[in-house]
Amino acid sequence: MSVKPIKMPPATKDSTILKIAVEMLNAPDKVPQLIEFDQSQPLSSIIQLLCKAWGLPDPTNYALQFSESNNQNYITEKNRNEIKNGSVLRLEQSPAKTVQDILTKINTGTDSEQTQALMKLSTVSSDLTFALEFINKKGLSLIISNIETGKFKATALKYALVTFVELMDHGIISWDILENQFINKVVSFVSNQTNTQDPKIIQSCLSILENIVLNSSGKNSHVEKEITIPSLISHLENSDRIIQQNAIALINAIFLKADMTKRKTIAATLCSKQVRNKIYENLITENVSKETSVTELAHQLYVLQTLTLGLLEPRMCQRADSQEQESQEKIKELRKYAFENDANTNIEVTTRRQTGSLSKDFKKLGFKCEIDPIKDFNETPPGVLSLDCMLYFARNYREDYTKIVLRNSCRPDELECPFGKTSVELVKLLCEILLIGEAPSEQGQTYHPLFFTHDHPFEELFCICIVLLNKTWKEMRATTEDFVKVLSVVREQITRALAAAPKSFDKFRQRVKELTYNEITHLWQQERTNREVWESHAKPIVELKEKITPEIIDLIQQQRLGVLVGGTRFKKYLKINRKDKFWFVRLSPNHKILHYGECDEKSTPSLEELSTKLAVADVKCVVVGKECPHMKDLKGKISSPHLAFSLILKAAEVPSLDFVAPDEQIFDYWTDGINALLKEKMTSKSFDNDLETLLSMDIKVRLLDAEGIDIPQNPPQIPPEPEDYDFYYENN
Repeated sequence: MSVKPIKMPPATKDSTILKIAVEMLNAPDKVPQLIEFDQSQPLSSIIQLLCKAWGLPDPTNYALQFSESNNQNYITEKNRNEIKNGSVLRLEQSPAKTVQDILTKINTGTDSEQTQALMKLSTVSSDLTFALEFINKKGLSLIISNIETGKFKATALKYALVTFVELMDHGIISWDILENQFINKVVSFVSNQTNTQDPKIIQSCLSILENIVLNSSGKNSHVEKEITIPSLISHLENSDRIIQQNAIALINAIFLKADMTKRKTIAATLCSKQVRNKIYENLITENVSKETSVTELAHQLYVLQTLTLGLLEPRMCQRADSQEQESQEKIKELRKYAFENDANTNIEVTTRRQTGSLSKDFKKLGFKCEIDPIKDFNETPPGVLSLDCMLYFARNYREDYTKIVLRNSCRPDELECPFGKTSVELVKLLCEILLIGEAPSEQGQTYHPLFFTHDHPFEELFCICIVLLNKTWKEMRATTEDFVKVLSVVREQITRALAAAPKSFDKFRQRVKELTYNEITHLWQQERTNREVWESHAKPIVELKEKITPEIIDLIQQQRLGVLVGGTRFKKYLKINRKDKFWFVRLSPNHKILHYGECDEKSTPSLEELSTKLAVADVKCVVVGKECPHMKDLKGKISSPHLAFSLILKAAEVPSLDFVAPDEQIFDYWTDGINALLKEKMTSKSFDNDLETLLSMDIKVRLLDAEGIDIPQNPPQIPPEPEDYDFYYENN
């Protein structure tokens, strides 16, 4: 296909000129045009020239469109800046002309023409420019009316509902315009289970009802009245993923707008075993196994989980009242389960019952206030929610409960893991981890599959975690002073186990058993090491190391010279076997003279007592090991030749001063010190280790203020300097 160039009017020198192509679909006789698109000219002028080149009458009936697969919007004065060099645009009928044609076919066309018009309408309605034109021409009212009266059937109904959703998504018209008749009609499509509906119809109707509940000011109550949760639950079994996520989204919307009484009713329905199994099998297991994109579905499951757990907020924020009979009875029941078992075989327990010493029992139960334990539940959060969880544990896991209480009652006070205190803090911790009381976020996607497997998920989680806490307390050999530390470890165990997304509470229980205290400390150490290794290769850290390395080397050098100034006793080796002799060598404080002389095995001579002197300037170099001159003469007499070193002198009469260090550390310090005096590089293993250790410590200290901040692999680019420094200051 040839391309016909068209010459646009000359543009001013400083205008932006784009080279683009323009085509017309379904018009093979219209050759695509290459034009220079002048952003300073009105769109109407450019369209007029295009129409003139193609011989099209009445340019007002045409408009330009983008032609990308993901963007076919009309080009307006507002979005024309999105046009790029080399773009291919399309000349189409204007929105006004398209709206006129579609409305004519909907009102007077045949069924086939009507369906074709609605199909096109469902596509172009996503364009805001078209939507405004269509709504202004009363098109939306026509769509609503025909849906209400049942004029649209089958395929036409599908496209009409899709169009309605697209038009309302622009936010031009309020959802309050809808009458109950329209809502009832939409509800009937959702509730009708006898006739097979097109999936698009169900998808659109569920989306419409969700938006009415969330965005209308008074219509949500009518939706709640007309539609039932069980009818929505049935759609969760649909194989269409969009229907599933729209159904759960509508349930969430009704849940969110309901009052507390209705919320509890909805939650009771959703937590029933039958419904939980449908949610788990159809929304969690199926979608995970299909490996499909379930981002929106994951968000809706997260919202459902958040709303369900949010029902615990009133109990979490409620303080216990000493006059409240219910809480008093629960505490008595806790004592009964712990100390009044059916067998009554424990003599100590029996004696305590006979004396009626309740305060002793409450102390063994781990309450902080032994006289009136109800006061332990005054802190909010967790309020009386912790008492609810403790009683649930005692009722449903009585063996574990009595074992924890009685085991701690036999321990010394400082080693005791108090059940009451730890339970209150654990419930508070779980509320923090699960963000109970916080509204669902728009981006949240983290849900826990195990919470959809039990009718009391929070309480079950508590039961597992209180056993875990006692186990960790024992592993850490903790005392009451270690309480905060134990809780930090337990928090880590719980969050890591939940992060693995266990599918059931049994798998969660198994996972926390594997995450022992030793395993957690090992993981912490490993993560810290990995982070340090990663950060050590980051460019900002590398540059920081390069900057401070000379300072560290200078520090090590000063330490080595300090050792030389302090002096060292060396063993003197002779060619003939004689009694051991020693000599002492030390550096003068000004680092210019080496003083040495004989000494006994225990003395530390002063500088004045060392008669022989050697100027550092007379030392040529230092050699080590087998290269030392005295190693040849004393071969076989020295058991550690690797500790030998010699100072090679410049004077011919005394060729060298020979040493054998008593250990590797002295060897490293002296060879490093001599090299430092000679302005040579220090090369010992000790130097490398000290340099690495001190560098690491220095960097850690410097980065203390950046704790918890991810250091980028490359530093951010420094922005260019401003054109001027006339900054604006606002005085408060």
